[in-house]
Order: sequence, then C-alpha cells, then structure tokens
Amino acid sequence: MPVDALYRDDFYLQKCDAVVTAVHEDGTFETDRTCFYATSGGQPGDTGVAHSADGRSIRLDITRHGAAKDTILHVPADGETPPALGDALTLEIDWPRREKLMRMHTACHLLSVVCPCPITGASVGEDESRVDFDMSETIDKEAVTAAMMRLVEEDHPIYVQWITDADLAANPDIVKSKNVRPPMGLGRVSLICIGEDAAVDSQPCGGTHVRSTAAVGAVHIGKIEKKGRENRRFRIRFGA
Repeated sequence: MPVDALYRDDFYLQKCDAVVTAVHEDGTFETDRTCFYATSGGQPGDTGVAHSADGRSIRLDITRHGAAKDTILHVPADGETPPALGDALTLEIDWPRREKLMRMHTACHLLSVVCPCPITGASVGEDESRVDFDMSETIDKEAVTAAMMRLVEEDHPIYVQWITDADLAANPDIVKSKNVRPPMGLGRVSLICIGEDAAVDSQPCGGTHVRSTAAVGAVHIGKIEKKGRENRRFRIRFGA
C-alpha cells in the first residue's frame, strides 16, 4: 500500500508513530505512514531519528523516494542497524534543519513572484538556495532583495489548496518551471498559495513551506550569475 505521507497535510508535524512495512537489502525501510519529506523538486529529504519500542534510536540520513513517488525510503545513517519488518517506531525529523529548508523553499517562491520569468532550475539548501530563470535582462540584486523583503514584512498567509491531476493537466500555464513538472500520479496536486485568496502567488509544488511570509525571516540575494545568453542564476541567502 502507498505510504501515508503526513507532511503533505501538515508541514509542521515533527514526529509520528509508524510501523515498518518493508526492509530492503541496502538497509532502507518503508513505513505505513511518515512525517519525513523525501527529496524531490529541488528540496532535500528530511533527516532525523527513528525510535524503536525497545528504546533503540536509529539515526536517519536523507530520505528519498523509491522507484515510484508513492514509495518513501527511510535511510539509516552509516553504521546504524535498520529495524525489522513489523517494528513499531516513532519517527522524529531534525526540525531545525527542516524549518530552515521550509523558510528557504518559501523564499524561492517569493523570488519567483518578484522575477516572473520561467524557472529553469532550482535547488533548496539550508543556508543558500539557487533559482535559475529564463531571462536575458540585467537586474539589480539590491532591488530584488528589497522587493522580496517587502513581501516578507507584509506577512502574507501561506496555505495549501488541492487540485486534481486532471485540473492541472487542463491548466498547464499555472506551472512556472520549464523543466520540472509538479508531482502527479497520486490523484491530487498541492497548490502553494500566498496571500488572501492567493493574491500574491499560487503555483503547484510538492515541497514544504512556512505558514506566512514573515516566518521566512531576513533573506537577500547574494549573487546573480549569468549562466548563458538567456539564463540567470539567483542565489538566496539568509540574513540582511
């Protein structure tokens, strides 16, 4: 059965109880439910700890998908012994790390509002993220920073609206990325909406995000790089 990915409905869920449903030869294991985000769409998967009923703690490395998007593999860190099939666990994510990734991922969305050009690539990091745009014009990084911080300071709400795969297929223009399609095949697709009635932005995204733009905190554009005649790479960093 497909895993119940609890993070899709609650980005702030930090731990959950689960049962091991599969253990693979490489030590990775699946559970019936999880709050761990799996690497996808430029956002790294969660790390954390699995606590067993006998008091053992298993350190977990970056979570990833299996052969299909409905398979989530928990990855024991080097030297850790995986649990056994049927074991009851409490899964706990590394919350400080996840929160930084959520803030950064949301900052990437704000950047796409300020620079409304097609996105050709993105990578979310704990301290720095990058977003590549299909654009040729020169743009001032201080002006972009100021525009992003206005959105942060206006404290717009951020929420999820669900649409069906068919809705997305019928409205392909809502996708901002040129090269990466939002996750489909699960029957529903999440729209990350910013502002009342999505007045600031709305775009399909399977990643995790903070509850409001103010929660992003201080960010700035550290560098804008020319990666081709029509490609500009923006590097987002925390801090003023």
